[in-house]
Amino acid sequence: MTATTEKVVLPPIPAKRYFTIGEVSELCGVKPHVLRYWEQEFTQLKPVKRRGNRRYYQHHEVLLIRRIRELLYEQGFTINGARNRLDSRGDVVEEPVREMDRQVHAVTAKPASSVDVEQLRRDLLNVLDVLSH
Repeated sequence: MTATTEKVVLPPIPAKRYFTIGEVSELCGVKPHVLRYWEQEFTQLKPVKRRGNRRYYQHHEVLLIRRIRELLYEQGFTINGARNRLDSRGDVVEEPVREMDRQVHAVTAKPASSVDVEQLRRDLLNVLDVLSH
């Protein structure tokens, strides 16, 4: 299997705590049924499940899914190969932490006047909704 040379540019991950499977699908360029399958294949991937078995992914899991996608689709690894790569290198922890640090810095580096208060309000209401179920 040959790896593709073209890297797909994915949208930035919003600064929020929980993401639905639909949001993760869009953020990672992977269909929801693929995400559900990957949950079975990669033990590190454990979204929180709430009412009706709805999945809520956290920020670090979105980063992990992007890494899995990169290994499988861009570098040409098999599922077993990607699983072994993630287990042996430990880069599942290192890379997401670096990426999260960059994103947190980008969010906190904004002047207070540029904070989107309405978006922040919506994000907080989403968190409350998730926590209340």
